[in-house]
Amino acid sequence: MTERKVRVRFAPSPTGALHIGGVRTALYNYLFARQHGGELVFRIEDTDTNRFVPGAEEYIIESFRWLGIKFDEGVSFGGNYGPYRQSERREIYKKYVDQLLEADKAYIAFDTPEELEAKRQATPNFQYDARTRMEMRNSLTLEKEEVDRLIAEGHQYVVRFKITPGIAVHVDDLIRGDVRIMSDILDDKVLYKSADQLPTYHLANIVDDHLMEISHVIRGEEWLPSAPLHVLLYQAFGWEDTMPRFAHLPLLLKPEGKGKLSKRDGDRLGFPVFPLEWHDPKTGEVSSGYREAGYFPEAVINFLAFLGWNPGTEQEIYSIDELAQLFDISKCSKAGARFDYQKGMWFNHEYVLRKSAAEIAALFAPEVKAHGVETTMERVVEVVSMMKDRVTFVKELWPLCSFFFEAPKSYDEKTRKKRWKEDSAQQLTELREVLRGIEPFTVEAQEKVVEQWIEEKGYKLGNIMNAWRLTLVGEGKGPGMFDISAFLGKDETLKRMDKAIEALG
Repeated sequence: MTERKVRVRFAPSPTGALHIGGVRTALYNYLFARQHGGELVFRIEDTDTNRFVPGAEEYIIESFRWLGIKFDEGVSFGGNYGPYRQSERREIYKKYVDQLLEADKAYIAFDTPEELEAKRQATPNFQYDARTRMEMRNSLTLEKEEVDRLIAEGHQYVVRFKITPGIAVHVDDLIRGDVRIMSDILDDKVLYKSADQLPTYHLANIVDDHLMEISHVIRGEEWLPSAPLHVLLYQAFGWEDTMPRFAHLPLLLKPEGKGKLSKRDGDRLGFPVFPLEWHDPKTGEVSSGYREAGYFPEAVINFLAFLGWNPGTEQEIYSIDELAQLFDISKCSKAGARFDYQKGMWFNHEYVLRKSAAEIAALFAPEVKAHGVETTMERVVEVVSMMKDRVTFVKELWPLCSFFFEAPKSYDEKTRKKRWKEDSAQQLTELREVLRGIEPFTVEAQEKVVEQWIEEKGYKLGNIMNAWRLTLVGEGKGPGMFDISAFLGKDETLKRMDKAIEALG
């Protein structure tokens, strides 16, 4: 048998923001496709018209554009297997619905929502299946003339898959091995609804995967209960030879406690669960996103790749291309992956460290300008090179190093009480005169002269430096003092010292 070309798909529904779990699923599909020289298809599953949310499809596409996950074909990307939006494939699905009906693999059911609810109330744990279908109002219990009449009169109906009980259904799963489920536990799933002339997820999914020649279906663990039904549908159509191999990924679990990750966890603990900020058009609610929170897309990719899979090495920082080379779906965990959002922050900090000062400065410069500071990019780069190892996000730079660009307007009271001694004003006045005479005003020149002066005077180095830091910075933070003063220059350094000595006394 010829080896099939690897073709995988990511097929979200446009029902709102893309959850970070969906992003991980798309990433694993991408890595799998790239490793095997295959193709990644982007399909929109919008058969549930009641849940459609305007703007969701565009949001999903923009999320992947930001993350750097590239699709080979699909909605907005083109390709030879379109259309890739399920709502545009109605006629295709109807043909396969009719095929199942003609082969007695499915049947038409006219039960109203009220009748179904009455049955559920009357029968505990009611399931529409081989044991109950003959008690219901469908084409198996009604005469053909009655069925034709009801359809002609416009009565709404659904088409249900006819599950044969007593069959051991085998799901070939790349992560979980051979998963065996008895067909008795499956209900006669609805495959098509006359109300909107659209199939349900189950039928559309199978038909699309077959026609688009999908070789592997990599999706979340929550879809595992649907897998036996999908296997039976492939068999019902006679498509066993083209059935994709499945891989059901572990759930993303709460950072603490039990259960799967939810938006509430993010809101409570202060981390995003969406790739981009989401403005819900129905409620007006705004939810945070990784991009707007200041994460680098590479950090998010790296973080998500390790949630449920590990290359088995000590190394943790990888580019997306390196991840694709190493990715082995069979090594994915079966157990759920705890969402360690603090590890995500660690990854972002690592990428801050790995990026050049110029790269970070280009992102930081607009913030400097927004505070009314006119300076050169060279100056911004110089500050960033001194301070970037102290931040997790670029947005943290301004509060940490604004003193490089603006003289302190006040002096931290806690630092003043601790660092400004009775003799600090006198000592700093002397230091001021020492600094005035230093030329050139470089780090090296200052360090040599000032430390020699401190030693000659018998002063304590810590007392001088801490008090001096307060005069230039306004509090007890920042890099080495000679780095600060050299950056500020002699005039600005002396000016700030004069102001502080007068204010602090």
